[in-house]
Amino acid sequence: MSLMISVSGIRGVVGESLTPKNLTAFTMAFASWTLRRNPGKRARIVIGRDTRPTGKAISDLVSNTLLLCGCDVVDLGIATTPTVELAVTAEHADAGLIITASHNPVAWNALKMLNHLGEFLNAEEVEEIVDIADHEQFITARWDTIGTISHKNSYDDYHIEKVLQLPCIDTASITREHFKVLVDCVEGAGSSIVPKLCERLGIDDIVHVACGGTGLFPRNPEPIEENLSGTIAALQKSGCDFALIVDPDVDRLALLCEDGSLFGEEYTLVACADYYLRHKPGSVVNNLSSSRALRDIATRYGVACFSAKVGEVNVSEVMKDQQAVIGGEGNGGVILPELHYGRDALVGIALIVQAFTLWRSENNRGTLSQFRHQFPEYCMSKQKIVLGKADRESLNAIFTDISLHYNTAETNRLDGLKLDFADSWVHLRPSNTEPIVRIYSEAPSKTEAEALANMLKHDIETRCTGMEKHE
Repeated sequence: MSLMISVSGIRGVVGESLTPKNLTAFTMAFASWTLRRNPGKRARIVIGRDTRPTGKAISDLVSNTLLLCGCDVVDLGIATTPTVELAVTAEHADAGLIITASHNPVAWNALKMLNHLGEFLNAEEVEEIVDIADHEQFITARWDTIGTISHKNSYDDYHIEKVLQLPCIDTASITREHFKVLVDCVEGAGSSIVPKLCERLGIDDIVHVACGGTGLFPRNPEPIEENLSGTIAALQKSGCDFALIVDPDVDRLALLCEDGSLFGEEYTLVACADYYLRHKPGSVVNNLSSSRALRDIATRYGVACFSAKVGEVNVSEVMKDQQAVIGGEGNGGVILPELHYGRDALVGIALIVQAFTLWRSENNRGTLSQFRHQFPEYCMSKQKIVLGKADRESLNAIFTDISLHYNTAETNRLDGLKLDFADSWVHLRPSNTEPIVRIYSEAPSKTEAEALANMLKHDIETRCTGMEKHE
């Protein structure tokens, strides 16, 4: 497995693709890039990590490398990705580094890179850092100008306070519901902060699952249906009103209803937006692979819905351009500019618990599964095709041919190929990190969504040669 380099960071398997050598090189490159953007100034960089067993060693290596490049370091220790993002601006820092491979398995780790706004670097900026690393154009400090390090552990509380201060959050109304909630943090960075947020919101009975912070994930840490059988069983045994599930770095939120059914990762953003638009009307943004349900909600409120290329930084850029009030991605990521321009599961938890609380007060204390049915009903299918090298090189021509074949559909070529039909859509998108094409489709029923995905999968296969075929 080769090192994966994208706007999501420098990611790989520790000891294989992610080695001390390339960790040092990319940290030096990031420090040099930051210093060049702040000439004559001593750069200040905030770092944090998730709970993976490799995190402390990598954090120490990264921290000491930054010091030797002449940067001052503010080390938050174990912290969620959105917490580090908030800390960058609170500390008036010049940049940030988060040591986390997000939802990847425990053997993985990564460097997620932030600018002075606490936001992910764009593709051009990542390329600049890769170029510095490739040519070893590093800036290092003299013995008497190396950086200093400070350790701060107050930012969990800072983050929680920021969420609770949102005008649309009313903890008294949540308290009156006497919710019993299961919280599954998959032993990640949310193990302390997520239960603490729930308590501060007014949830007085919390069942903890995988909240020890060991970093030894008890299951595949991505919060999707096939990985949540154990959590579903625990929920059904506990008698909780619902479950809140986060990934290891807490930028994605999934929910389980009281009956063990999935609320749906696509609907985290939909429910949050539906509630938030009552308080602050404005345009909304998702990515091209996200559910059409958000557009339906926007139409209900008379506001515009825009779609960006897949990737948090791409969504954030469109949100800024369109002055959107809320946005995110269909993987459970919610971005609220009122707080910051990063996916934030803590914001998602506060908004969705508040939204459910309001709905219950108007609907005879109904259940979360009933609340879920208040939103437009769509079903998705997610598939992929592994391509040979020749087919990867001819994808643009393949997509053009397919778009001409389906000439009745509205075509979007911003990020691969998206075909929008009257009551369904399909998005064909080449991965930035793997030799695959992802096929996402949505329709009124699961059968229709899968049939549409299979049809487009067949269309690609018939236009390719020498291709490995996988579900």
